[in-house]
Amino acid sequence: MKAASRAALMVFALALPFSQYAIAGPGADTFKARCAPCHGATGKGDTTIGKHLNLSDLRSEDVQKKTDHELEGIIVRGKGKMPAYGGKLSKEQVEDVVKFIRSLKE
Repeated sequence: MKAASRAALMVFALALPFSQYAIAGPGADTFKARCAPCHGATGKGDTTIGKHLNLSDLRSEDVQKKTDHELEGIIVRGKGKMPAYGGKLSKEQVEDVVKFIRSLKE
């Protein structure tokens, strides 16, 4: 029984970083594909690229206090070294990504 419990706990621990994608709605898939490579699964910006570019933590108060319109504008037009996604994502996808970013709030 101990081995089974340990195995179940291991599976849970491995799945935990991805669980937010499963429960966060359609914006999670877009975030995972387009944003997470730099911003990380949790939005913290703690990837190698994120650290190199000194990305903002998307969970932070500074980011979370921005209006939805401001966040949509950053996604659509890009900012600094972040590419513009206006030609790659639909308006609905951009709105869904903003909703997902809101779900990351600390």
